[in-house]
Amino acid sequence: MAISKSLLPHISISNKTARRFMLAHHNLWPPRKLTGKKGILQLIERLGCIQFDTINAMGRNADLVLQSRIKNYSPDKLNELLYKDRSLLDGWDKMASIYLSTDWPYFKRRRTHSKKHHHMRFEETLSMLPEIMKQIKKNGPMSSIEFEDDRRADWYWSETRLVRAALEVLYSRGTLGIHHRVNTRRVFDKIENLLPKEILKTPDPNKTETAYRKWHLLRRLGGMGLASAKSGEYWLGMTNFRKANDRREMLEKLIQSGEVRQVKVEDLEEPLYMRAVDQPLLDKITRARVTQSHASFIAPLDNLIWNRKLIHSLFDFYYVWEVYKPAAQRLYGYYVLPVLYQDRFVARINSKMDRKTNTLHILNWWWEKDISPDEEMKLALVECFEQFYTFTNATQVEFSVEIQGNKSLQWMPTI
Repeated sequence: MAISKSLLPHISISNKTARRFMLAHHNLWPPRKLTGKKGILQLIERLGCIQFDTINAMGRNADLVLQSRIKNYSPDKLNELLYKDRSLLDGWDKMASIYLSTDWPYFKRRRTHSKKHHHMRFEETLSMLPEIMKQIKKNGPMSSIEFEDDRRADWYWSETRLVRAALEVLYSRGTLGIHHRVNTRRVFDKIENLLPKEILKTPDPNKTETAYRKWHLLRRLGGMGLASAKSGEYWLGMTNFRKANDRREMLEKLIQSGEVRQVKVEDLEEPLYMRAVDQPLLDKITRARVTQSHASFIAPLDNLIWNRKLIHSLFDFYYVWEVYKPAAQRLYGYYVLPVLYQDRFVARINSKMDRKTNTLHILNWWWEKDISPDEEMKLALVECFEQFYTFTNATQVEFSVEIQGNKSLQWMPTI
């Protein structure tokens, strides 16, 4: 179903304005201007959620997202918000995510959907749920390794312990929540012990399926800034709302109500969409002048780059996260981060943190085509590196032979 072109006039902007609006929307124009736990909450309130991933080459994805926005960020701030203050919650939105605890009532449809889905597929796992709840009620918060049952069960990704599958079911239903983590291991507790009663008792604010779809589409638009209506991973996690035609129909309704604006970007054939509430920021960016150079390292699952095709169109930068590729098939490396300077991606960095020696290893660096760093860019990158060293808590940095032998990289700072 095509979006009507006869409604509100669309907004026409240049490619440069689109890039800068995207960066400003994601608190990257400039980066690291938010501070402390308050800044983390402000960012997540704007974006709806940030994606969580357990891989920790030099920081987990969520922490890497935050280090590029929060000045002097340290992971303990996020852990406090999640597991002490309980202002944030581990849950499911676009994949595994972190979002505001006050958003819990809005995801009732997802929890109900999970309950129906699991009932149809995993009878053996379901039979274990009462025993899991009995043990947690008796012992308090528990992780999978604290259950002695070693039976195996089929699960989504592969065979796993029956206990682990049962915990996943209870977690996805909202019966259990994450009390805390020990590295990548989750320790679960009853959700009523983790969230306030007023949140748990709040009914789903979306009384109808239409209201839910409107809410989640606007939320996801806010998570991206500018979005394509085409299908892609960036639309995942929207319960019973995966079909492109359903999405386009809701977009048209939101354009008619004035809550969404259609945006035409120069040299892009397809229209993009943004929330109307974000238009003042777009207007501000259109008038603003660049006053300071800045750079940042971007997380592989950062909201900014959820739509890789759009990023390629706007920034002329093609990024593939190669962490799951066999080593021989990788073009760059295992855990490579895009490097942003001003409103352009200028390089890629491959690094790894050795926690035993507190050493950050800079393994490689690739400039993008036609990039010749001047002194202004180098100074911005040095500041970016220094902030990154603080984030990783490294006490020393080691450069690979490739880095040391590259004369264009002699500006890289040490600790």
